[in-house]
Amino acid sequence: MKKVALLATALAMVTGSALAADMPVKAYKAPPAPAFDPWDIAFGSAIMSDYVFRGITQSNHKPSVAAYFEPRYNVTKDLQLYIGVAGESISFPNRAAAEIDIYGGIRPTFGAFAFDIGVWGYLYPGGTCYYGAPGIDFAGNFQGAECAEKALLNTNVIKKNLNFFEVYGKMTYTINDNWAIGLNEYYTPSFLNSGAWGNYSSITAKFTAPSTVFGSSGVGMYVSGEFGRQWLGTSDSFYGVAAFPNGIDYADYNTWNIGIGFTYKVFTLDLRYSDTDLSKGDCNAFTSDFAARGNITASSGTNVTPINPTGVGSNWCGAAGIAKLSVDLTAVTNLK
Repeated sequence: MKKVALLATALAMVTGSALAADMPVKAYKAPPAPAFDPWDIAFGSAIMSDYVFRGITQSNHKPSVAAYFEPRYNVTKDLQLYIGVAGESISFPNRAAAEIDIYGGIRPTFGAFAFDIGVWGYLYPGGTCYYGAPGIDFAGNFQGAECAEKALLNTNVIKKNLNFFEVYGKMTYTINDNWAIGLNEYYTPSFLNSGAWGNYSSITAKFTAPSTVFGSSGVGMYVSGEFGRQWLGTSDSFYGVAAFPNGIDYADYNTWNIGIGFTYKVFTLDLRYSDTDLSKGDCNAFTSDFAARGNITASSGTNVTPINPTGVGSNWCGAAGIAKLSVDLTAVTNLK
């Protein structure tokens, strides 16, 4: 009897196992991959002790504020299209109080190489013209009633319309988590609408400190620098002088900057030193600095150069220390 019971139990176990093996197994689907959202928006603002552009102050060595708004479209993870608008407060010789930038381009990435190619437009609304009576330039061209009525005290001249554009290409090579180097190239057929072409080239380097430097505080640090050269052509007759009535050949110059920055979440504090090798005389001829002072007569002028015969000298191109506090966000990272 025990043998029969054991046999029945064994048959039941085998049958049950077979039936279990034949039962369909419910398949659980993997969670769907997050949808790729190609759209993003970058935006931010800054306050700085001095707005310096390629070694030359744009704010008369006074504080400046800035803001930008940049929609982006990521075609793939390695190709981004973008357009943007930015603004900075300035203090220009033609009394323009703001620079408005409109720009756009593409940012392709190939491994450790990141490129940025585009067009940048610089607009300076609210400007007025300064030339002085009788409003005739050295080439014999009449500069208009508006110019004829106004003159800067230091005899400099400036156009009402300083708008211009540049095409540019930038490349950054990321060596590792700490080091990156870059090359930049900008070209314009008429810098500040002066009639003189401009070409700016520079090399950059940046060291980002390891995240362990400040422990778990979330503070980051970097050191960066740039060395660049600005080549410039010959202006139109508006800026001509007696020796060069059809325009002056602006002096080419070198510029450099080096600084240290600290980051915390969306904030960056950048402390930077900037300088150029432009003389005060050539700086005055290039900038038409309304605040320029010095010897007004060529006979006694220490700032006299072939393109700056008045001897007025400008410090707009000299050494400057810049402190800048900025905040930068993106919609995808910071608003979701």
